[in-house]
Amino acid sequence: MNILMVTSETVPFSKSGGLADVVGALSPALVKSGAKVRVFMPMYSFIDSKGFRKSSAFTVPMLSHEEEVSTLSKHVDGVEYVGLVHPYFTERKGIYGDTSFTPYADNYPRFALFAKAAVLYLKATGWKADIIHCHDWTAGLVPHYADKERIKAKTIFTIHNLAYQGDFSRYDAVLAGDRLDSDFLSGESASERVNMLKGSLLTSDRITTVSPTYAKEIQTERFGCAMDGILRSRSSDLQGILNGMDYHEWNPMHDKAFSEHFSKSNLSGKAMLKKRIQTEHGFDADDSIPLFAMISRIADQKGYAELLGGNSPLLEEILHERIQMIIIGTGDKHYEEKLLDLDSRYPNLSVRIAFSNKAAHETEGAADFFLMPSRYEPCGLNQMYSLHYGTLPVAHRTGGLADTIIDVDEDPENGNGILINELSTACILERIKRAVGLYSDAKALAKARKNAMTADLSWTRSAQEYLKLYRELG
Repeated sequence: MNILMVTSETVPFSKSGGLADVVGALSPALVKSGAKVRVFMPMYSFIDSKGFRKSSAFTVPMLSHEEEVSTLSKHVDGVEYVGLVHPYFTERKGIYGDTSFTPYADNYPRFALFAKAAVLYLKATGWKADIIHCHDWTAGLVPHYADKERIKAKTIFTIHNLAYQGDFSRYDAVLAGDRLDSDFLSGESASERVNMLKGSLLTSDRITTVSPTYAKEIQTERFGCAMDGILRSRSSDLQGILNGMDYHEWNPMHDKAFSEHFSKSNLSGKAMLKKRIQTEHGFDADDSIPLFAMISRIADQKGYAELLGGNSPLLEEILHERIQMIIIGTGDKHYEEKLLDLDSRYPNLSVRIAFSNKAAHETEGAADFFLMPSRYEPCGLNQMYSLHYGTLPVAHRTGGLADTIIDVDEDPENGNGILINELSTACILERIKRAVGLYSDAKALAKARKNAMTADLSWTRSAQEYLKLYRELG
């Protein structure tokens, strides 16, 4: 079976978020299961072209002219990565903008050209894809163009985060030479705008998202981002497939970020790592005190409004417990300032306004609990890393968090974490206290850690579900 992945970013060549991790891990997992996979991606200026070879050249029609494009390809782990060469990408500093806060003004024609090129690449090369698997709004026009060009492949569209939809002025579409029908338009008639994601929800053969619970949530008004009606109407074509995690990069037995390695059968290295991290963060190296961690964007979505809102922040109340807490991340300046203020007043809190991959790995490995009071989480990866490292997640029951965490109170035999049923001050604080209580029960703690570290979070499992879907369509 031939699969063409269409994505604006993918590990190991480009990354701004979890989308790149998903495509970069799913693709080789599919190859190992017998599929032939090509990943169509933009060839950004920062991608090293060493090892790539020229694979095709063709033109892409725009408004009143044709753009000349070419592709370069390279095999990595059995996957053929196909990079689109055009100044829209090769002469830009970033993926979506020069910074994450300044998107390019011409992102509509950029990704319209990208989507057209993905389809025309198939015609130019004659490679017959059975499935075109499109990822997020930047590939939202692909199903439409595939139909227009009469490509026989079936199209699947995966929602990684419904909040990002590719919303543009209709004028942008006109300048790119697109005549789009109502499938791609949103808003009132006088102010209708093009919505790339909406169009893909209506024109793709099937829709997937990154966890079963998120698939249900996005059909509700609360989580549907104004797309819930469409998603409900296509509920029979919508499926949630839980992401996996990269066991090669995230493995406590040979993690490159630290030397105190450990496994589910021998946690002595975790204890040594915890003591070192406690010392480096200015804490007492006391194993009787549970170490909590948060590593994320410092933003409302991650629960910081609940933790830091009001005159008497919940986080301050949490810090009155006999715990130590490490917070690592960057984001909202208002929240960053509040965190730094608390850091200056509470010796059991260590805040680092920065992101370091090494620090993320070390802290995941050292901590006893990982706090994730996210308002929503399509899939989430940190709870998976935490489980694999024996660091029990304390997380809101939403999206992929609900699909990967089994509450120790609801199922003591199989429990691997603690779920927060509602994001109220009382509920969050009660679950923190429950974690402190669990830490003092050595037998129950050991059982929960073992359950956590034996959970199957592999991409092999996810790849098999995608292959089943592909075969149903093919």
